[in-house]
Amino acid sequence: MKICTNCQIKEDIKDIALPEIKFKFFFLPTIAEIALPEIMDKKQVAIVGAGVSGLLACKYCLSKGFHPIVFDTEPDIGGVWAKTIKTTTLQSPKTFYQFSDFPWPTSVTDVFPTGQQIRDYLRSYATHFDLIPHIRFHSRVKGISYDGPSSETWSLWNGTGEPFPPEGKWNVTVKSTQTATTQVYTVDFVILCLGRFKDVPNIPEFPAGKGPEVFRGQVIHSMEYAAMDAKVAEEFVKGKKVVVVGFGKTGLDIARECSSINVSKFVESHIKRKLPLTKFNIVPQHSFSKDIRSCKITYLPNRNDFFDEVEKGSIKLKKSQTFSFYNAGILIGDDHSTQIEAEVVIYATGFKGVQKLKDIFESSRFGEFIAGSPRVPLYRECIHPQIPQLAIIGFSESLSNLYISEMRSKWLVALLEGVFKLPSVKEMQKDIVQWDDYMNQSAGEYHYRSSIGALEIWYNDQLCKDMGMNPMRKNGPLANLFEPYGPIDYTKIEA
Repeated sequence: MKICTNCQIKEDIKDIALPEIKFKFFFLPTIAEIALPEIMDKKQVAIVGAGVSGLLACKYCLSKGFHPIVFDTEPDIGGVWAKTIKTTTLQSPKTFYQFSDFPWPTSVTDVFPTGQQIRDYLRSYATHFDLIPHIRFHSRVKGISYDGPSSETWSLWNGTGEPFPPEGKWNVTVKSTQTATTQVYTVDFVILCLGRFKDVPNIPEFPAGKGPEVFRGQVIHSMEYAAMDAKVAEEFVKGKKVVVVGFGKTGLDIARECSSINVSKFVESHIKRKLPLTKFNIVPQHSFSKDIRSCKITYLPNRNDFFDEVEKGSIKLKKSQTFSFYNAGILIGDDHSTQIEAEVVIYATGFKGVQKLKDIFESSRFGEFIAGSPRVPLYRECIHPQIPQLAIIGFSESLSNLYISEMRSKWLVALLEGVFKLPSVKEMQKDIVQWDDYMNQSAGEYHYRSSIGALEIWYNDQLCKDMGMNPMRKNGPLANLFEPYGPIDYTKIEA
């Protein structure tokens, strides 16, 4: 819904309201006395996380006159990109990982930009749209609590179907990591942009006597390794036998970096992953389609270089569903009989994203709403029907998280502006169950990942339709059928 920039009056009522306003102006000296507070009162929105999703949520809230305040533990923006290892590059081509209204600068010529180039790009975006003044760095959100009516008997979201009901506020408890002081912010709406990464590392569990306590070397998680200065990281692994547990993008990056310093071993555990060479005995049993649908596919921008290192023996690949420790390294294989010597073991085993979401709620009931099923149950992968005045952006994955987070931010701000209304709680719950069933059929045991990997266009179509926008973004039917879709196609979509 558009706003009259001179007086902040909604465009679709301007013609009706204008004569009365002129009349009031004739007799009253200030606009503050105009009896339209419900139109002029913009709401305070707390955004947790200053990564890609947090920046997008902040930008689109500002564009519609809301008052966002962003909290992040780190001293800078970027989220998962704030701290990456030296060799990390973008996993998908940059044309699919860019803001719709802020393309990559021409100076970045690489198809897969480096971590530093990504951080510079995000910083330029935040500076261009003046987002930095709205971000509170060194601010860890300890918990959020809702002060309002119970949601147990609602038939409409928030009890009214409106994003800002007459009653209800969120209290956001924030602790400064610099001064250790705590402050509580009372806001009208909360947007969680936590993603499934960082803060709560996924550490494997082991039977007694089989865990890292029996290992003489050092064991760390990839998040600790990524937080190290490049020189410190190099010294940490230099001259040592290193085992990397996990076969995701982070595991690949760490293994490649270690191989440039030492002879590195590489262990796939817990999950089976796709790798395009059967000669290394690492082809999984499930299909390529399942990889796509669950966003578990791993891109290798420098795959030739990586496999050159495998051929030379700098990286050794071993596949095992489980592993355990002995005093001089790790044990793999079905019976854990194969020994691999190590001095350093690095877990590239991901993060407990659901746990992180659950823990931020002070209400155990809201926490169970989040973690009470195999997959976080969100309508349009954004709204929980029973959690009031709150949205989650960035948790559900896609093959380009920036691209999808921007669409969700546009959709959410349109909802906050009243451009459209959500269906009833019952209808949203039904839609969530249908989506969950479909994801279970297509992604199988990985459907809990809340991935829309193979359905981005269909998903964006639903968001466009909700906002009253034409989902056919190309010029002509043939282009819509055969040309690939990307962020630029949605540039002109505004709430």
